[in-house]
Amino acid sequence: MPKADLNKAGWEQSEFPILCETCLGDNPFIRMTKQEFGRSCGTCARPFTIFRWNPGSGSRYKTTVICQTCAKVKNVCQTCLLDLEYGLPTQVRDTALGAQTEAPTSDVNREYYAQNMESKMADGTESAMQLGGKTSAAGKEMLKELARTNPYYKRNRPHICSFFVKGECKRGDECPYRHEKPADNELSHQNIKDRYHGHSDPVARKILANYATAQGLKPPEDQSIVSLFLSSLPSSVTEADIRTHVVKSLPHVPSSQLRSIVHVTKSRCAFVNFKDRVSAERAAEAWAKGLDMDGQRASVKWGRSKNGGTSKASAISPDTTPTVTTA
Repeated sequence: MPKADLNKAGWEQSEFPILCETCLGDNPFIRMTKQEFGRSCGTCARPFTIFRWNPGSGSRYKTTVICQTCAKVKNVCQTCLLDLEYGLPTQVRDTALGAQTEAPTSDVNREYYAQNMESKMADGTESAMQLGGKTSAAGKEMLKELARTNPYYKRNRPHICSFFVKGECKRGDECPYRHEKPADNELSHQNIKDRYHGHSDPVARKILANYATAQGLKPPEDQSIVSLFLSSLPSSVTEADIRTHVVKSLPHVPSSQLRSIVHVTKSRCAFVNFKDRVSAERAAEAWAKGLDMDGQRASVKWGRSKNGGTSKASAISPDTTPTVTTA
């Protein structure tokens, strides 16, 4: 192998990008430009072939931002980084299905990991996205309800004109950018790595929070409530079984944030107590359709504070005996 080729070991060459229907656009006649090794991947930092095109009239030019290997590992679009099957952020998909994220999020070993995944997929020993074990039926139902079935071309609009924001744009109607004030909220702070790895993605957090609220799991105003109440549990499950299911179904909540689990065998219910409110809210979002356990679906409600509440459960501490009130 020539010396020049050694420097390109592991670099990616491709003939066509992996894109979702929205990013591809509504224009049936697309002209793409292709540049081999045009930039480094936004996740694994390996040089890859970039594509650039205009998805339609009135849209901005779009380009690929991650390599095809990283896109196949997560089954996402190379441009918007949304799941190709459901059109949702990876954090929403992984939370619903309880998928564990194995890819390194730091700079260390990420190129090595990408090369290993590429060779495994080429040999057929690894699928595009490994979920590990059986997926939750409740999670699949949740994704079907949240899935975007039609293209959302509004996402291809031009960016906001920075000169207009400063009051200095003089091009008027000829300006190719949007003349409107940017929204200063949580959704305006997004980045590639959070979207790809599914960590602290503001778009995903909004989708999950809205869905949990629609399913009757709106977080109570009392911030001291950090417990969830599980009912209709299978009669055969033990406290250890409940802990195992809880940990596996919460890929984005560290197991260290789980304070305790109190199982009431006679009533077939359990209290899941977390150390902080954020972890409890993420659990409520993941279990919005219920928690599948040994072929049976357990109902989920927020715990109730000692001063009152709306759920069927009374809040407890890890060292107290739980009490259950019936409707």
